[in-house]
Amino acid sequence: MRIGNCSGFYGDRLSAMREMLEGGRLDYLTGDYLAELTMLILGKDTMKDPSLGYAKTYLRQLEDCLGLALERGVRIVSNAGGLNPAGLADRIREVARGLGLDANVAHVEGDDVRSLGFANALTANAYLGGFGIAAALRAGADVVVTGRVTDASLVVGPAVAHHGWTPTSYDELAGAVVAGHVLECGTQATGGNFSGFRSLPDHLAPLGFPLAEIAPDGTSVITKHDGTGGAVTVDTVTAQLLYEIQSTRYLNPDVTTHLDSIRLREAGPDRVEISGVRGEAPPERLKVGVNELGGFRNTAEFVLTGLDIEAKADWVREQLTPSLVAADVTWTLTALPQPDSDTEEGASCLLRCTVKDPKPDPVGRAFTGPAVELALASYPGFTMTGPPAQPSPYGVYRPEYVDRSAVTHTVVHADGRREVVADPTEFSVPDDTQGLRPSPYPAPTDSRTRRMPLGTFVHARSGDKGGDANLGLWIAHDGSEKYDARVTWLQKLITPRKVRELVPEAADLDVDVYLLPNLGAVNVLIRGLLGDGVAASTRFDPQAKGLGEWVRSRYVHVQEDLV
Repeated sequence: MRIGNCSGFYGDRLSAMREMLEGGRLDYLTGDYLAELTMLILGKDTMKDPSLGYAKTYLRQLEDCLGLALERGVRIVSNAGGLNPAGLADRIREVARGLGLDANVAHVEGDDVRSLGFANALTANAYLGGFGIAAALRAGADVVVTGRVTDASLVVGPAVAHHGWTPTSYDELAGAVVAGHVLECGTQATGGNFSGFRSLPDHLAPLGFPLAEIAPDGTSVITKHDGTGGAVTVDTVTAQLLYEIQSTRYLNPDVTTHLDSIRLREAGPDRVEISGVRGEAPPERLKVGVNELGGFRNTAEFVLTGLDIEAKADWVREQLTPSLVAADVTWTLTALPQPDSDTEEGASCLLRCTVKDPKPDPVGRAFTGPAVELALASYPGFTMTGPPAQPSPYGVYRPEYVDRSAVTHTVVHADGRREVVADPTEFSVPDDTQGLRPSPYPAPTDSRTRRMPLGTFVHARSGDKGGDANLGLWIAHDGSEKYDARVTWLQKLITPRKVRELVPEAADLDVDVYLLPNLGAVNVLIRGLLGDGVAASTRFDPQAKGLGEWVRSRYVHVQEDLV
């Protein structure tokens, strides 16, 4: 089966659905529109209008492309339903009727678990698996929309329906989970956010969206349509594999995937084979993403220029602090400018004050007024990056877990028939996989070293997992005969202690490091770096998207014979 992706987030390229449908043969086309932050955004939408709660841009794509998909026999699966999959399914039927099309539209629900002790939450959604999607496709659905399924489930469901896998087809399901994880973020698999972007053959052209060819045994080949921008290589696929994961066990509702069993191989131009993936029974409980309204926030940025930067920062801080009544106040100062800069911008830096409070008033005029009143009474060159802003609400994210029996995974078919999906753990069998956990490599022999950026031959990809930050590091596949030795060096170098040295913000945080030898990689989880999640974080990079590039720029000791 050939399955593509046309969206990696709510706001991705609108033309991608048509590009994928016109670019070559597909059996299925998926779109991922949800993220932890997106669920909060959709929750705010429902506060204004209960009939909303879904990704509105998805409807615009279907208005343009539904006829083309039906004509070509491509079935579309997405999680664009968000908090209201039933409402989106009804809107899609309206669109189809308006276009004179006969489309079977089904939806998957049951993920909303606010009634299970989360009544005060804005959103509380269990992560469902792919068997509901599979049931809808087997019943003839042309379009399937879901709420909060795992991102990979958008691929697992079609693969189950297409190949007839059962809930105990663990290795096959695990292979589909890996393929789905590679596809889920769209062009991140074809060169987007890739630390080796300079090696891409045409990084100025719009990057092509990825697709997977999934075999009956669960092996897959990741590729893209001919003539599209970017590239599919072992490195671009590795980059996405290491994105937003935790340990060597990737827990999905349908299967637990052994990430340390994955093997990658170049199978031709823009073709990477994924094989050897092992799976075992899924976890006993389902993860729930909970979003609550945490309060209100506001930010003021002061521009500091020229000499005495730190003294200027101290002065404005001392002047403003007595007037601040917000419950939480965070000050940050960007890097000091270089001496004798030949531009004013280069001679400047920013002092940022962020305030948060359960109520809007302490972060409204009570905050912006005193800040602006300093304009003629503070440091020389006083200016701000923008006028005072109104307080904005922010959310707090936390993961929870519920018993599977408390969740009713339900498919509503095109004819209105409701089908409850059997939980896959009812069919689970004991795990007999052994020997997949990597052991540390022996220490390298003594040798001369030089200090250079970690990114000299190490790629990185980073992101957020709630309040935790994920950082994947791997050795570049640049054809060097030193590859194996570099992998040994990297996996010996990256320890929790070294991570805390490279990321001083993590000095007092728990750090987990997992080895993935088959990928020449380590995966790092920095727990609590992002506080209460992206919407509440006051970090400069609240989603840890740039964390990997920062770490690559840090200097480390590298053995001379590895350079």
